[in-house]
Amino acid sequence: MALIRLGFGRQHLCLLRRRSLLLSKLIAVVFAVLLFCEFLIYYLVILRCDWPEVKTPAHNSGQETLKAMFLADTHLLGEIRGHWLDKLRREWQMERAFQTALWLLQPEVVFILGDIFDEGKWSSPQAWADDVERFQKIFRHPHHVLLKVVAGNHDIGFHYQMSTYKIKRFEKVFNPERLFSWKGINFVMVNSVALEGDGCNLCSEAEAEIIEISHKLNCSREEHHSSRCIDEQPLPASAPVLLQHFPLYRRSDANCSGDDAAPLEERDIPFKERYDALSREASQKLLWWLRPRLVLSGHTHSACEVLHGAGTMEISVPSFSWRNRNNPSFIMGMLTPTEYALAKCYLPYENTVLATYCVAVGFLAVLMLAHFKLLASPLLFGWNLLRKLKTT
Repeated sequence: MALIRLGFGRQHLCLLRRRSLLLSKLIAVVFAVLLFCEFLIYYLVILRCDWPEVKTPAHNSGQETLKAMFLADTHLLGEIRGHWLDKLRREWQMERAFQTALWLLQPEVVFILGDIFDEGKWSSPQAWADDVERFQKIFRHPHHVLLKVVAGNHDIGFHYQMSTYKIKRFEKVFNPERLFSWKGINFVMVNSVALEGDGCNLCSEAEAEIIEISHKLNCSREEHHSSRCIDEQPLPASAPVLLQHFPLYRRSDANCSGDDAAPLEERDIPFKERYDALSREASQKLLWWLRPRLVLSGHTHSACEVLHGAGTMEISVPSFSWRNRNNPSFIMGMLTPTEYALAKCYLPYENTVLATYCVAVGFLAVLMLAHFKLLASPLLFGWNLLRKLKTT
C-alpha cells in the first residue's frame, strides 16, 4: 500500500514538474514576443536611420547645422470616434516610435505638421483637455529639444468650422509663433486652414501676419537697409523653410512615387482646392511673399516631392500613425542657413508586428498540443512513413 502511495506521489510530482515546465516555456515565449514587438523592433528599425550629410560650400564651411525632425498627422482619437483598443495600440506605437527616435537620433527640434488630434474641430473643453494630456504624454521630450506645431483642419476645423475660440484654444497649448529662427535658419509656420482667400476675419488676419513676416524677411535680405527696415529686429539673411498642414496646390499625386506614396489607384484622383490642397491663388501668394527655399506639409498621409515655380522643393510628409498607413515614416533634416539635406526614416510596418504575433500564437498552440501528446500520433505516423520509404 505504501509503495502504491509512493508511486502515486512520484507520478503527481512528475506531472507538476511537467506543467511548471510548460508554464515556464509559455511565459518565456510570451515575454520574448512582447519584448520584441513592443520595444526592440523600434530600436532595430530606427537604428538603420542616419542623418543626411549636408554639403556646405567652402566659403560657408563654418556654418552650424541644425538637426530637425518633421512628422505629421498623428490623429489622436477623441471621445466620439475613439475605440479603446485602437487608442491603446496605435498611440503606443507612436509613443514608442517617437521616444526611441528621440533617444537614438538626438534631434534639436521636432516639427509636427498639423492634425495632431482627430476630433479637435468638435471636441468639448473636457475632451480637448484629455486629448492634450495624452498628446503631452506620448510626445514628451527633454527641455533642450524644441517641439513646434502647426494647426491642421482636424485641430481647428476646416474654414467653415474654424472659429476664434478653436484657434485660441489650440494656440494656448501650442506656441502661436509664426516666425522662428535658430542657428541662422528661418522657419515660417503658417495656419494654412485660414488661407481660404474669401476675406473672412480670421483669413484676413492670417494673410496680414504672412505679409508682415514677408516684410521682415525682405528686410533681412537687403544689404543696405531702407528706412522702412530701420525699426525691424534683424533676422538671419536666409531664405525661410515654410511649414504648413495643407500642401501647396498640385493637380493630384500622379507624379508621386515611392513606398510611402499614395496607392496607385488613388494617385490620379484630382485634388480639390481648399480641401486636399491650398488653392492656386494662396499657393502663389505664399511662394511670392515668402520665397521659401523648402516647403514641408502634411494632410495627404502619403509622401510626395513636388517642384514649384523656380524650383522650390515641397516635401509632403506621410502620417506618423499606423491608423493611416501600414508604413509610417518621418523626415530627418540637416539644415544650415544656405543648404539642407533630407532623409526619410521608416517606422516598423504594422503587418510585420501582426505577423509576428500570429506566428507566436501558432508556436504556442503547437507547444500545448505537444505537451498533451496530441501531436504524438501524427508525428509517429510521419516518422514510420519516412522509415518505410527509406527501406524500400
